[in-house]
Amino acid sequence: MKIAVITSTFYKDISARLLNGVTKALTEAGLTEWEVIDVPGTFEIPYMAAKVQEKYDGIIVLGCVIKGETDHYEYVCQGVTYGVQKLSVEQKIPIGFGILTCTTKDQALDRSGDNIDNKGYTTAKTVISLLSKND
Repeated sequence: MKIAVITSTFYKDISARLLNGVTKALTEAGLTEWEVIDVPGTFEIPYMAAKVQEKYDGIIVLGCVIKGETDHYEYVCQGVTYGVQKLSVEQKIPIGFGILTCTTKDQALDRSGDNIDNKGYTTAKTVISLLSKND
């Protein structure tokens, strides 16, 4: 399995914790190689996924959007969700959605912690499961 992990560097501390979860899940599945591709923010993830999707069997996207005082949160969340979902369906490639949409940084830290509830871990497990069904 060739897997790309596209990671937003905005809230890099959260993305790094999510990536730790992905690494754990992929390693448990016996995978030894995957490519990590950084993008500046969560909104750029669909573009990069579309750009590289032909080279991979599956993609995992990681990022974090924390609600602020403006509508920016809604636009980013809606745009990235729609873009990733559309690409996955149209190109028939499994894309694991490991993007946290939280109201506080504490929520993001909880969802990216060192346990099986780490959303990077569960997202990677989902992609592995979908790819296994394709065999």
